[in-house]
Amino acid sequence: MDSGGSTDMTLAFELEALKALADPNAVFNNARQWTEYVGVVSEKPTYVVTNFTRKHRVRQDFFSGPRGVEESLENISGQFDTDRHVFVGVDDEDEAVAEATGWEFLGVEDAAEAAGWTLATGEATDEAPEEQTRDDWP
Repeated sequence: MDSGGSTDMTLAFELEALKALADPNAVFNNARQWTEYVGVVSEKPTYVVTNFTRKHRVRQDFFSGPRGVEESLENISGQFDTDRHVFVGVDDEDEAVAEATGWEFLGVEDAAEAAGWTLATGEATDEAPEEQTRDDWP
C-alpha cells in the first residue's frame, strides 16, 4: 500500500476486516513498515478481540476496549496524532462510521489488493474442535 512515502499514519482494522485476511499477523507486520500505529476496533466485547489477536499473534498498538467503534476511532485519533487516520472495514456501516469520525475508509478487499495481502478463503475456526478429538481417550 503506497502512503506517498510517509509513515505518519494510524491504521485501524475493524475486527471483521481482520478476520477476512488469511494471515492477520503478517498483515500487521507488513503494515508496521508504512504506518506509525496499527490496531483493532470492534463492537464486540474486549475478550473477543483479545482472544482473536492472541490466537493470531497480532501485536496491536491500540484496541477499542469496552467502547464502540465510533467512540474508539474518535479517541484513537485524539491519542495518535498522525497525518492520516485510515479505517479498514467491511461494509457500508463501517464506511459511515469512518466518515462520521473523520477517518479515511478503505474496504478490506481494496486494502488487501493494494497492499498485497491474502484474503481468507474459508472458515478455519471450524477445524479446531476436530483436531482436539482423541481416539485414545477411554
